[in-house]
This record gives sequence, structure tokens and C-alpha cells, in this order.
Amino acid sequence: MGPSPTHVAPEPPEPEPWFRWPVPPPGGWAADDLDRLRGLPPHTELIDGQLVFARTRTLFHVRAVDFLRGGLQSAVLTGLEVVREFTVDIDRQNRPEPDVVVATGDVLADPDLTRLPASAVRLAVEVVSPESVGPDRDTKPLKYARARIPHFWRVENAEGRAVVYVYELDPATRAYVATGIFHDRLKVPVPFPIDLDLGAITLRRSSAG
Repeated sequence: MGPSPTHVAPEPPEPEPWFRWPVPPPGGWAADDLDRLRGLPPHTELIDGQLVFARTRTLFHVRAVDFLRGGLQSAVLTGLEVVREFTVDIDRQNRPEPDVVVATGDVLADPDLTRLPASAVRLAVEVVSPESVGPDRDTKPLKYARARIPHFWRVENAEGRAVVYVYELDPATRAYVATGIFHDRLKVPVPFPIDLDLGAITLRRSSAG
């Protein structure tokens, strides 16, 4: 009589993942879904019905956003307010999050607000990171223009120095027209007069002593 077959214990089931990536419905996600889906990473955007997760922020990016928010806030006209990293409702399948936004203050009176209507936005600012070059240069400006946001700024890191590309909406074509490229000093009359020293974004304070 031959040897009895060896009993092999079944493999234990793999543990359930702590997070499951959401599966998009037919036709893609809608703007309202960003408020409904649980467990999304902070600063998730919706672009063409697809969820776009936040990229790693560089030190330049953080400094530029903080500087521009503060500079705009100090110059903003009555009735407007400056906010950072807040989504904008473009249409059903697009809810991007500009790095800095200037919007009408009456809309921002609601403390439970989760997004801004595009009609309330006067200026959208994007600070370009290495992984966001395409969206910040092409995709987002196109959508902001189609939503009739009158002003758009793109901020780039040029070998450690900030360069700001300024655009204004042509209402006839609903496309942005470049109105200036600013390297050291950003001085523009619209959407309100502002004069900023861009060198302050990367300025390093010397230690005392």
C-alpha cells in the first residue's frame, strides 16, 4: 500500500485592503461626487470626469502660494476675498482646485461652502509643479476660460526664481490672451492694482549674529 497523500493546508485569505479605489460610474464622476465619496485624499480634483489626486508640493510651491495669497489679500478690493486651494465648479465633469482664487465675498459668506461657482471667480492662480506642467499650462486654463473666469495667472519656477505669466480673457473668443510675463516684479492694474516683489518668494533670510 502506497504512502498516504500529504495534506496541504489552504492558503489564508489575503486581508482586505484598508482602502479601495473608487470605481467610476459610466460616463465618469460628476462634480457633486467630490462631496459624497469618502476617503479621498485632500485636494482631490475632478478633470473631465476623472479624479485627479494632489501631487507632492515642493518648497517653492508652498512659498509661492503663501506669498501670493498674502500679497493679493493686502491689495484686494472691498467685496472680494482671497482663498487658497479651494475647488471651482466649472461644469458637471470639471471641478479643479486653483492654488489661489480671488472671488466675490458674498459667495464666501457661507461657512459650509465646499466649492465656488465659476461665476464668482475673478482670478485663478496656478503654481506649476514638475508633475502638473501639462494641466497647469494647458488643461486648466482652457477650462477656466470657457467658464468665463476673467483673469488667470500661471507661476513657474525658473531656476529658483518665480516667473508669473498673466492672462486676460477675451470675452468674444472665450480664450485667454497673454498680457505680460513678470520676472522680478509683478505690477498689474487688473483685476485690481497690485505691485509685488517676486524675489520675496525665494528670499532666504540670513541668520542673526
